[in-house]
Amino acid sequence: MQTIFNYSNTIITKANTGFKRYLFHKINWKTRLIEILGARGVGKTTLMLQKAKQLNAVKPNQAVYLSLDDKLLYTNSIVDLAEELDKYGVRYLFLDEVHKYPPKHKDYDWSAEIKNIYDRFPSLRIIYSGSSVLKLYKAQGDLSRRKSTYRLAGLSFREYLTLNRAGTFKALSLNDLLDNHQEITSGITKKIKIIPHFKNYLETGYFPFHREDPSSYYNRLNSILNVVIETDIPSVSDISFETSMKLKKLLAAIASTAPYVPNLVNLRKELFITDQRTLLKYLDFLEKAEVVSALTQKARGNKIMQKPDKIYLGNTNFFYSLDLTGEVSGTIRETFFNSQLNVDHQLRLPPDGDFIADNRFTFEIGGRNKTSKQIRDLKNAFLVLDDIENGISNRIPLWLFGFLY
Repeated sequence: MQTIFNYSNTIITKANTGFKRYLFHKINWKTRLIEILGARGVGKTTLMLQKAKQLNAVKPNQAVYLSLDDKLLYTNSIVDLAEELDKYGVRYLFLDEVHKYPPKHKDYDWSAEIKNIYDRFPSLRIIYSGSSVLKLYKAQGDLSRRKSTYRLAGLSFREYLTLNRAGTFKALSLNDLLDNHQEITSGITKKIKIIPHFKNYLETGYFPFHREDPSSYYNRLNSILNVVIETDIPSVSDISFETSMKLKKLLAAIASTAPYVPNLVNLRKELFITDQRTLLKYLDFLEKAEVVSALTQKARGNKIMQKPDKIYLGNTNFFYSLDLTGEVSGTIRETFFNSQLNVDHQLRLPPDGDFIADNRFTFEIGGRNKTSKQIRDLKNAFLVLDDIENGISNRIPLWLFGFLY
């Protein structure tokens, strides 16, 4: 057992607690079972280690961290480990990368083991993380009635400014932003030159690991895309190597013309897919992994059965890593807006304008000279404009929407 504590403490003590993500303060850490999902590289592990370090500073060894792809768990069951840790007085068990856990029995996976721990050891609080693709996963242990699920998105523009020591600002509600944007932007732009920071964010700001090695950032992003398609998605769904290659081709087709208005018949022919349901399932794989984001005009019920009307890349940094930054400035603007609002708001495509949020607010996205022609007869309609520091009336700077979380 000492090996476990040494392993855990070595990792926890190295955690940098200087900058905490927005989600850190939103999680109810007293909940007995917490699920943290998010795309690769957004900082789930760091978030867990920061909380474990905080807990152990109050009472040593009350929190233990385990990465479930570690060789220590090739033969050891997490249920057996939890039993021993409970005897030693551990009260918080942080389990990372659960989708990589090697099952010990054919019909007894990580979710069944976590359910077992939850039921057998009521004094243990379990916090586990996994890739966004776990949303595709049909767990053998039903955790739905027990767990509280949180999604960690990539850095907001606001967080990017804090991480890069450009300024510390509070998160805004959408209503506050729309009602008071002139006053808010005036206060921010008096402190920093916002536009250069915003341009940098669009290129390299979504993932916090950029600061580790800026020169290899895009290579790492492309590696993430490969791992998601070749490893993460197959780990939670029964797909073949041939299918993973089709997913790569599908991503290439979407990325080359994003925002992509899908022609399902042509896509099926290009990818040699015989039926539409299979193609929609592949699109759902990429969306669940947060590689792409699909929107429709109508509110969606069973998303996998519906054809998306428009598909965006998951974040603006992918345009630069995939070298797709030709004449796509309008697309990058829309991709940014989509990535920032879809964290806490429901977006769909309106008949007029580019987005409608929460079935209430309509937004038209454009450059500084964009007119309100398309939305001038609509209520609660706003122009969201790039390359301006401050707005007026219903004309709002695009960058400000990066302050929503």
